[in-house]
Amino acid sequence: MSELIDLRSDTVTRPGPGMRAAMAAAEVGDDVLGQDPTAQRLQELAAERFGFEAALFFVSGTQSNLAALMTHCQRGDEYLVGQEAHSYRYEQGGAAVLGSIQPQPLNNQPDGTLALTDLAAAIKPDDAHFCRTRLLTLENTIHGKVLPASYVAEALVFARAHGLATHLDGARLLNAMTARGCGEREIASGFDTVSLCLSKGLGAPAGTLLLGSKPLIAQARRWRKALGGGLRQVGVLAAAGLYALEHHVGRLAEDHENARQLGEGLRALGLEVEPVQTNMVFVRIPPSRVAALAASLKQQGVQALIGERSRLVTHLDFKAEQIAPVIEGFRRGLAA
Repeated sequence: MSELIDLRSDTVTRPGPGMRAAMAAAEVGDDVLGQDPTAQRLQELAAERFGFEAALFFVSGTQSNLAALMTHCQRGDEYLVGQEAHSYRYEQGGAAVLGSIQPQPLNNQPDGTLALTDLAAAIKPDDAHFCRTRLLTLENTIHGKVLPASYVAEALVFARAHGLATHLDGARLLNAMTARGCGEREIASGFDTVSLCLSKGLGAPAGTLLLGSKPLIAQARRWRKALGGGLRQVGVLAAAGLYALEHHVGRLAEDHENARQLGEGLRALGLEVEPVQTNMVFVRIPPSRVAALAASLKQQGVQALIGERSRLVTHLDFKAEQIAPVIEGFRRGLAA
């Protein structure tokens, strides 16, 4: 095939002509000095849309999450987090390594939630032998699953009752919003801080926004500088984020529909496919067929991370007409 199909992640997208034009035309200044007008517009727009006092641009979600943890917690403090959470599992233990913050990982339930009974049991007593439990972190979506609205409300009430601050890793929060059919303010409501990635489903080349109160964001700005995240003429990247928020949010439903159709097609081949909620398809592959399937997909021009539990991610650069070649690659690989 002449056109490569990439289902490894929704981070593989490339800026289109409109986004590139916005980046080229961006008005810029020194953001470390607070003088980049495009970054300021992006931060103000995001804060207003999601119902927060302030926002801050970070180069990555890993840096945004870490700055949030370091803002909420001091050395020797502890945060509660899911075993499957990105901020715990896939960010090199930055909170512990760089922030001297202890993670208390808990098992995620099948729907991605953390059981309130597990949270309650994990909170340490006020005793000099223990870390001080300061923060509850959640992730939405988590592995393509949308946290139930009722659970989020209960978890926030729980956190407040136990004196815990709350942080939401919302790398794919707008996918959750799209699936729930609600608005930006509703999906982010109640959290002290929220990380919002611009380079996944929204298609920007880089960037994550941290949302919160003015005092929290002021403190996060100091940590951003310490973490090497103080950029100069960042408006070139901020312009891409603005374009993404203005043009790519409404189309996320296309990614979800493509994922649903892809999942149905794979299920029709006899494969075990987990329920598809957003833009991720998780499919079980018989161990004896993994190597043949990977080779078959490569022959079809499909890039995918194939294993016994494979994840396929639809995105801005994946089109509905590419579903059939992917399914054909699976059919050939299973039959080989």
